[in-house]
Amino acid sequence: MRAREFLTRRSNSLATRLFLSATAWVAIVLFITGVILSSVYRSASERAFDRRLNLYLRTLIAEVATPDEPADRQFQSLGEPLFDLPLSGWYWEIVRTDQEKKEIRASRSLWDKKLPKLEDQGIELSSSGVRVGYIDGPEGQTLRMAERPVDLGADGKFRVTVAGDATEIFDETRNFDYYLGGTFAALTVGLLLTTIFQVRFGLAPLKRISDAIADIRSGRAERLEGEFPVEIAPLARETNALIDANREIVERARTHVGNLAHAVKTPLSVIVNEANAHERDAFAAKVLEQAGVMRNQVAHHLERARIAARLTVVATVTDVAPVIEALRRTMEKIHRNRGVAIDIDASAAAKFRGERQDLEEMAGNLVDNACKWARSRVRIEASVRPADAVRPAMLHIVVDDDGRGLSGEERMQASQRGRRLDETKPGSGLGLSIVTDLAALYGGSLMLGTAPIGGLRAELVLPAA
Repeated sequence: MRAREFLTRRSNSLATRLFLSATAWVAIVLFITGVILSSVYRSASERAFDRRLNLYLRTLIAEVATPDEPADRQFQSLGEPLFDLPLSGWYWEIVRTDQEKKEIRASRSLWDKKLPKLEDQGIELSSSGVRVGYIDGPEGQTLRMAERPVDLGADGKFRVTVAGDATEIFDETRNFDYYLGGTFAALTVGLLLTTIFQVRFGLAPLKRISDAIADIRSGRAERLEGEFPVEIAPLARETNALIDANREIVERARTHVGNLAHAVKTPLSVIVNEANAHERDAFAAKVLEQAGVMRNQVAHHLERARIAARLTVVATVTDVAPVIEALRRTMEKIHRNRGVAIDIDASAAAKFRGERQDLEEMAGNLVDNACKWARSRVRIEASVRPADAVRPAMLHIVVDDDGRGLSGEERMQASQRGRRLDETKPGSGLGLSIVTDLAALYGGSLMLGTAPIGGLRAELVLPAA
């Protein structure tokens, strides 16, 4: 369960990062594009406005260059009524610059005001001989002004200036920005929805793989099955190849362990047989004693090697209740002459994340030990404690008996290899030590205490599925 949560969390984290990254890039690209388009549109608006000013400017220069027109008809060809409205924001001005007392002619809209010089503001002449820039107008308006010096030779030198209210440029640019912002907002929403769709459905195969791997780890599946996109198929193929290679390694390890067991047990059997032929000899008795110890040690360590090899393979899941019920039937037959009653309270939802034979060995040792020491009653309980923030879900198997129990010192000695507290009881003394070692290999533990019914309580904690 924790593996599946981890993989799902990693998949969700990847989707979140992709979405946030895409959102950030979309926002940055749209913002930069918006700034560029707004600047381009403003420049286009200024150029259009400047063409209008230049048209008026050329018309005024033509009027200055043809002074033969009557005074009442001069400068009537501009065709712009705003030049006649006082302080309308549209002005023209002609200043003669080659006389000490300058002659000034201006539009009626300028009233008694004067326009500043762009030259005084440090604006240079363009390649066409015109200065263009922004100024503050007579009524505080922001004006776009075009200024051109004109040399008519003997007729004099003049500075011809035309200015228009720049509010037109600003209003057009602002309206364009509004429309652009609305369009980009709709485009952003569309792109984000598209990104969400792509991330959600584009990463769906990865989510399938994470769920499939979680099923493999929990024992519900053995391989990654199903069709995957061509981009993901190599990952699934290599994962299945890794699982197969892992199984092959474990099988070879099991084979080697079996071969080693046969190779060691055969010489030991020969030694024991030879020693039995001279059982009255003190040396032969010592050989038998040490051979027995060697057999126990070999059996113990071969069992640990076998379990360790098996644990490296992908985990399987074992239902606990059927195993406990099978143990109850077996133990009742073995101890039927003593009349020991075995009560079971095993949850149907209890599942062990491991192989059945290992659970049978661990629980079987505990139940057999309880039946040996019980007076009349043994109780077995199996339950699952759910996962919390610290530990994953754990399986708890509690075996109680109504025997004499063990003191604290005896409980510490009981888990030692080969330690038997009562030589009258059958066994090798390896049962509890094997249970302790197997539980540790699975990441669990064995705890001994006092049972509520008066004897020994053995609590086995193992990973739950």
